[in-house]
Amino acid sequence: MGYKIAIDGPAGAGKSTIAKVIAKKLGFIYVDTGAMYRAMALFIMNEGIDPKDAEAINNKCKEADITIRYENGEQIVYLNGENVNSLIRTQQVSNMASLTSPNIEVRKKLVELQQKLAADADVVMDGRDIGTCVLPDAEVKVFLTAGSRVRAERRYKELMAKGEDCDIDIIEKEIIERDNQDMTREISPLKAAEDATFVDSSYMTIEEVAETIIGMVSYKKEG
Repeated sequence: MGYKIAIDGPAGAGKSTIAKVIAKKLGFIYVDTGAMYRAMALFIMNEGIDPKDAEAINNKCKEADITIRYENGEQIVYLNGENVNSLIRTQQVSNMASLTSPNIEVRKKLVELQQKLAADADVVMDGRDIGTCVLPDAEVKVFLTAGSRVRAERRYKELMAKGEDCDIDIIEKEIIERDNQDMTREISPLKAAEDATFVDSSYMTIEEVAETIIGMVSYKKEG
């Protein structure tokens, strides 16, 4: 059985960035669950399916083959054999993922893959329900958060760096709306596991957050 670190939290809290740093420092495998859900959202978008049409999503999502591989130290997300790393980080795909991820069949398909990865290796996994649903037996559970404005500023800088025209106030509004969607959805809502440790990254550097969580791992292993 692998050693499991579960990092949950709202969009833009820095979960993926922190998880990657921790995985590299500890020699663990980073499982980007958000990328897997985005890949599924991209598939549904490409198929022209209405995100409100649950039956169509139920039937179609079974045709999506989503895998994660590591090539030259980089995580590559494959959707039906195609490398989709450059296609799944747009705001449109991110918004679609928030609408489609609550679907039971979508979650069932992806959770099975995530649990299999965690059973075979030491992993760091981030998402919105890792500590509560995907890896309830994780040795270390963290709920990583940050203020909505701070998260909007981070997203704004990312998009501007890619040359995308954006408005920080609109980004913050979308983040707040997404938080509400994620926290109130019926299936696997965003919430902290009862035994999770809260970490607010608003005024911490990436290195400080990573070292805080690695400290938790060391403490648990020593204990």
